Amino acid sequence: MKLLYDNLSVEVSKMTTRAYSTSFSMGIYFLDNSLRDAVYSIYGFVRLADEIVDSFEGFDKKHLLFKFKEETFTAIDSHISLNPILNSFQQAVNKYNIGRELIETFMYSMEMDLEKVEYTPEKYEQYILGSAEVVGLMCLHVFTGGNQAEYERMKPYAMKLGAAFQKVNFLRDLKDDYQLLGRSYFPNVDISEFTCEVKAIIEKEILEDFDMALKGIKMLPSSSKGGVYLAYVYYKTLFNKIQKLPAKRILTERIRINNGRKFGLMLNCMLQSKMNRV
Repeated sequence: MKLLYDNLSVEVSKMTTRAYSTSFSMGIYFLDNSLRDAVYSIYGFVRLADEIVDSFEGFDKKHLLFKFKEETFTAIDSHISLNPILNSFQQAVNKYNIGRELIETFMYSMEMDLEKVEYTPEKYEQYILGSAEVVGLMCLHVFTGGNQAEYERMKPYAMKLGAAFQKVNFLRDLKDDYQLLGRSYFPNVDISEFTCEVKAIIEKEILEDFDMALKGIKMLPSSSKGGVYLAYVYYKTLFNKIQKLPAKRILTERIRINNGRKFGLMLNCMLQSKMNRV
């Protein structure tokens, strides 16, 4: 009967992914069927932790995150959890030998979001490592199927892809992070005086991350390449749109790619994959 519960747990993680991110949902759909459940499970885990620190106003977030972290490692050790998202996550962790240090590093970045942090370059790098780069590495464990040599070969590229995604998120969410949550991740940047010059410096860094990440995507096995490339294309398209806008614009609205445009990008990626252009 546990198989029924395990399947239900993955379905909850899948529903969570679809509710929060059409981009990642479509990217996961383009992965080989054998990989999808694990990646849904990783996203569900990451999303739930992020919700604790971002959305649970009026509750003791510090206590909730502490309990979530404690329950995560208990689930991994005991191979079960009554929390369906943690139950599906522990399945992925145990099946693909996802290192605990990756999970610890992720949780540390979530803890950083509980306090008002003045981001130095060092703290900025630490936050991106934990909130994004290690998530890419969790997925890379799944994509390489336990092949440690391949994992190490592609590790730097997976980290750059995670970093690029997160930095684009920072620009996309600049208004809400600053106005609603009182956060500013970019080091030595006064958001109240956010200029086109400052924006251009940040964008140059993101473009370098994207360029390196694409080299790694081309190294991925066919079972994961298409899905990861689609997520890359979505984020690169969003980045290109942000790049064309003045600094003041992204301080007043959250920039998006509509679903119609995403569908068109998906079809184009399908065509490129079939023609082996990725």
